[in-house]
Amino acid sequence: MKKLLIGALAACQLLLPAAAAQEILAPNANLRAEGIPPIPAALVKQVGAYTEFRGHGFVDWHPGKREMLVRHRSREANVAHIYLQREPGGALEKVLDFAEPVGAASFEPRRGRYLVYTLDAGGNEASRAFRFDLESRASTLLSDPDMASEFTWNRSGDALLITSVPLDRTAQGGKRESITTTLALVDPLKPEAKRTLTALPGTGWFAFRFAPDDKSLAMIQYRSANDTTVWRLDAANGAREQLLPAPGSATRAAYFGFEFSADGKRLFLITNERSEFLQLAEYEFGKKSLRILSDHVPWDAKTVRMSEDGARLLAVFNVNGRDEARLFDPVTGKEIGRPALPSGQIGELDWHLADHREIAFTSNSPQSPASVWSYHVDTGKLARWTTPITDGVDPSTFADAQIVNWKSFDGREISGILYLPPVKFSGKRPVLVSIHGGPEAQSTVNFNGRYNYLINELGIALLEPNVRGSSGFGKTFIDLDNGFKREDSVKDIGALLDWLPSHPRLDSRRVVVDGGSYGGYMVHASLVHYSDRLRGGIADVGIANFVSFLQNTESYRRDLRRAEYGDERDPAMRAFLEKISPVNNAEKIRAPLFVIHGRNDPRVPYTEAEQIVAAVRKSGVPVWYLLADNEGHGFRRKDNADFRFYAMVKFLERTLLAK
Repeated sequence: MKKLLIGALAACQLLLPAAAAQEILAPNANLRAEGIPPIPAALVKQVGAYTEFRGHGFVDWHPGKREMLVRHRSREANVAHIYLQREPGGALEKVLDFAEPVGAASFEPRRGRYLVYTLDAGGNEASRAFRFDLESRASTLLSDPDMASEFTWNRSGDALLITSVPLDRTAQGGKRESITTTLALVDPLKPEAKRTLTALPGTGWFAFRFAPDDKSLAMIQYRSANDTTVWRLDAANGAREQLLPAPGSATRAAYFGFEFSADGKRLFLITNERSEFLQLAEYEFGKKSLRILSDHVPWDAKTVRMSEDGARLLAVFNVNGRDEARLFDPVTGKEIGRPALPSGQIGELDWHLADHREIAFTSNSPQSPASVWSYHVDTGKLARWTTPITDGVDPSTFADAQIVNWKSFDGREISGILYLPPVKFSGKRPVLVSIHGGPEAQSTVNFNGRYNYLINELGIALLEPNVRGSSGFGKTFIDLDNGFKREDSVKDIGALLDWLPSHPRLDSRRVVVDGGSYGGYMVHASLVHYSDRLRGGIADVGIANFVSFLQNTESYRRDLRRAEYGDERDPAMRAFLEKISPVNNAEKIRAPLFVIHGRNDPRVPYTEAEQIVAAVRKSGVPVWYLLADNEGHGFRRKDNADFRFYAMVKFLERTLLAK
């Protein structure tokens, strides 16, 4: 849930006089607020600065100059925009300025003459690709307007591979079951000459990467977190060849993060084929052999980037929730150094095309919103390009994270990340348990955004569990919640509630659960099973009915979700999903519930929220409901995100903070 709010963007709203002669914050015209009490101006003022953390994210290097694109929201803006920065610490020059947040953005890789970017509408994720002329500031559509599209540059920088999937707006009742993914090659300066390369069966085709000669490209087909297939595609005729696992093999593994060697004879990638954890590996085309390079690192590799000259590989590893960078020699496969990067999370990163020794990256930590840095591998010099804006709040005083562990119902150890309030708050503290989405995701050590107000001003402890099914703890762990094992992850929350009394600073009698997407389902399910031990729940864009969710999620996602949750077309699985769906157990929810959703959500349709709100209200349980007409899977506009957070504070004041 926290991650759905961090970086959510928008403009401040007007304070309106209430009948009781106090000022209140009225929800804007795009918000439907039901059961939510008035938000007083005093609360808005108190929260104030905690809604104004404004960091920066790395987007792309200029191909020839030491300049870059960064993502940032100005104080006046409602969403993040794309800026040009010409030097470390230099002024930001706004480049892409739209009412909607830009998705991907990139310089033309040869001379940086223009940009290519993607944009959707109202969070519907129906992205379209555009060329943006830097002189005229005009945009030209490059992709099919009726499909969701993404782009990948070829290595020559003169063509885009545009991947597109059809949309059927299933939240409105579509029934498409069989679709294809279209690949097209497009010259951004001559989009009318688009050449369709091939139509791939099904969906889940990702991670496209061209070979150095542009004659072929590597790609994966994703079915689940532990079940992907690596393919090589001929860029001339669209013929494809399966590389990994070997055709006919019974191997089931994850593969992603492709980088070609300079001679195109080897492919570097990340895989868990031979380990519980994701490892950096090398595939040699001629021998059809796989060599593991990072078997000395007992943690997941998450990102790999090759310098343009093919001389260095930079890999980022998730070390118990914190990121660590390591350099490898692509020829020998040996580790050659560990860059001393800022502690915390490493986000978007890439090598400079012209200077093969400098890499730019985004970094954040519990004590700092996102900043853009660069690192020179020869000199070891770090350059800070941006400094986050914190509006008078000093994040350096915020407490660091602690890793806590508890035993679950089956003896398996589960871990979580705990942020404790300052010592000025005496006694045992109320606890907000914030459950991540995915479920193939992980709560990691990073900046808490608005949630810092809860920790530092209200004295609430924030605990982010990584229940079974989370990534980062091995491929066995990530499959422990699949299909008929779905509620085992809910039992991990029950075990957490059992453990809380043993912690000297946590109050097990005052606990609220919070989560977004799959975490929203976990909120509903936790309230079904543990209402007598919880003060309430806050569910963002959460699943309430697995059957209706699978039937109504956008078609290009449906089979991917069936691999995780089960196929509702199978009678036994359908009966199980119906049995465990929170909406069918709503009478067991006795603690107050706050439901938030975006009407344009293509992943978890807003009808999931409508179902659970109506069902819980039938029992007379208080339900607050906030629906945004101009949002999708999470709030991206600041005015919406601010109002949602103010309402959350009110909800916690009435539930968690009450004695």
